[in-house]
Amino acid sequence: MSDENRKYMETHEWGLLAGNIVTVGLSEFAVKHLSDLVFIQLPEAGDKVERGESFGEIESVKAVSDLNAPVTGEVVEVNEAVAENLELISTDPTGEGWVIKIKIDDQTEFQELLSSDEYTKQIEEEEDEEDDGTTDDGEDD
Repeated sequence: MSDENRKYMETHEWGLLAGNIVTVGLSEFAVKHLSDLVFIQLPEAGDKVERGESFGEIESVKAVSDLNAPVTGEVVEVNEAVAENLELISTDPTGEGWVIKIKIDDQTEFQELLSSDEYTKQIEEEEDEEDDGTTDDGEDD
């Protein structure tokens, strides 16, 4: 799968540009860290979203997290299958587990998002920070 048209936010949402429509979802990294999803709140088609602002929430047994828009525009489609079956996000976060589609107002916003390589570097740094943390997972080495 080519990721050249997929970009990422520092908050772990991805966007995939096709024409003037950006499909939005959660990265595999985010899904792995959230685990056990229990609820999602999504906007409705026709709602306006602003780049960097919350458009909904996703809840796991661990935490509630905002879903942030990677671009400004109008929500043109909501993945109702995800709303009915959160398992789609867990099993296929970058495919069938997409959450919304946005008609983008300004394509330069999309180009400013993180590339796949930049995002990979960010999550490696986050994992290193977690490894350096003082939390104890209870396992013996």
